[in-house]
Amino acid sequence: MPGGTRVIMAAHPEQAGVELARAERDAIPVAERLRITEIFHSLQGEAEAVGWPTVFVRLTGCPLRCRYCDTEYSFYGGQWRGIAEVLETVAGYGARHVCVTGGEPLAQRNCHALLARLCDAGYRVSLETGGALDCHAVDARVARVIDVKTPGSGESGRNLWANLDALRPHDQVKFVICDRADYEWSRTVVLDRRLADACTVLFSPSANELPARDLAEWILADRLPVRFQLQLHKILWGNVAGR
Repeated sequence: MPGGTRVIMAAHPEQAGVELARAERDAIPVAERLRITEIFHSLQGEAEAVGWPTVFVRLTGCPLRCRYCDTEYSFYGGQWRGIAEVLETVAGYGARHVCVTGGEPLAQRNCHALLARLCDAGYRVSLETGGALDCHAVDARVARVIDVKTPGSGESGRNLWANLDALRPHDQVKFVICDRADYEWSRTVVLDRRLADACTVLFSPSANELPARDLAEWILADRLPVRFQLQLHKILWGNVAGR
């Protein structure tokens, strides 16, 4: 259609959707391109910034399949968006804190550029990463929240331990504890690697698996130098996507 709008033609609706997604992707420069599941405004429910109004940028895709994952909807789908468009959306919420999460955000190579651009814009930026991918190249201004996978997650064999060798004071290391065996494994990792000397260490009970009180009492009994936490957003809203 010369001089007009390009029309996607396909024999089946599914194929039309695939071709439309490709057209949307190809309209964005490769260096700016990210697949986004959602961008939303809520209270940060975990880590050092807990309670702060935060804009969450959830990237699509994850190489891990943790047994207790509560964001499986982010594994597939999403929409292609440019970094400039993402920043414009984030700015519209007027929050100081931005959390880039997933899925596994580092699975997309342009995540690094997004993080740097958010920092350049003056936001307090955190990155939630599963710890299986190298995070050494993450902008030094970003608070990296590294989720060390316990045996109970089913993915402990995927931990990239080198990520824990260059922790910065504003980074955080998180352990989701499913049972007593998970706790003892995590305790050994924290003490042997002296993680509490490097940054804040967070212990969370896996929802619906380990009573929070049990974990709190184990931490106190062992005088473990970690910070107990519950997921604030689940206390407030339950398992509601996009909160």
